[in-house]
Amino acid sequence: MFIDAPEVSAETPDLKSYDRILVAFSGGKDSLAVLLHLLESGVSPSSIELHHHDVDGDGPVFMDWAVTRAYCQAVADHFGIPIYFSCKLGGFEREMSRDGEATAPIKYEFPTEDGKAIAYAGGKGQPGTRLKFPQVTADLSTRWCSAYLKIDVMAALIRNQERFTGKRTLVVTGERAEESTARSRYLTMERHRTDLRDSAKKPRHVDHWRPIHGWSEGKVWDIIRRFGIVPHVAYQLGWSRLSCMACIFGSPNQWATILHVFRERFELIEAKEIEFGVTIRRSDTIRQAASKGQPYAAALENPALVALANSHEWDAPIAVSPEEWVLPAGAFGENAGPL
Repeated sequence: MFIDAPEVSAETPDLKSYDRILVAFSGGKDSLAVLLHLLESGVSPSSIELHHHDVDGDGPVFMDWAVTRAYCQAVADHFGIPIYFSCKLGGFEREMSRDGEATAPIKYEFPTEDGKAIAYAGGKGQPGTRLKFPQVTADLSTRWCSAYLKIDVMAALIRNQERFTGKRTLVVTGERAEESTARSRYLTMERHRTDLRDSAKKPRHVDHWRPIHGWSEGKVWDIIRRFGIVPHVAYQLGWSRLSCMACIFGSPNQWATILHVFRERFELIEAKEIEFGVTIRRSDTIRQAASKGQPYAAALENPALVALANSHEWDAPIAVSPEEWVLPAGAFGENAGPL
């Protein structure tokens, strides 16, 4: 049984009061800034776990960046922090293609005395049918990719591990108010959806903190520069945000870039639009969207970076000195992301 710590500020919790701090780590600039902020605030790396949710579900790449998992591992190794990978089996494509089937189980890693082990949860729900891409909306029931492939995955791995029972856990995420109207309404500190602190049988105290909610993008890049961490290749190619390579919120310029330098991926996604008879954007197909944009110059001019993006290995430096650090081409770019 745990004993609750004293009440603390909604803006800055007592970080020493938690048994574990779980960072939802996409590898993007905001989740990276969250990690660096924790370290800069004096949190020991031994208290932190990184959790990366594999959008494509341990299968062939479809929507996501091939190199993201390796990049996240490189960051974790650099700081000596454990990272655990999790996913909905089959990922984005399987969930999207459900036709009279239950949603897939969730696979997650957890720590053991010898390293890591794998467990599974869920997958026993009622049959359902999608046969279309998530739609471009702030409603997570319609834009189901974030809920099913990320938010629910984190919740499942917490609910299904006894190591969180009787403990105080802090889940930390990197949403910022500047990103969208919907995100500007998020609370900085609240109970996590897995919290059971009031349970008499199996209490589980889980808080959810968004420490950089009020940060500007400039402040995010500044802390990354101070630590000298090389940004994910997506930013170097011109993307301003790291989600999926082929995010449903992608701009015409992004779709044009995918068409020109990641053509095979573009054609896989286009084929699904044709198969379903429902486009990602109701107004036009991804090919029509691409025709309205211009490929990012950074992607056209750097074939080595394109090759890195298509790789499953991060074979580039993960850190440089702050003096050598370079602001990536996508910094302060178009805001092609959630509403």
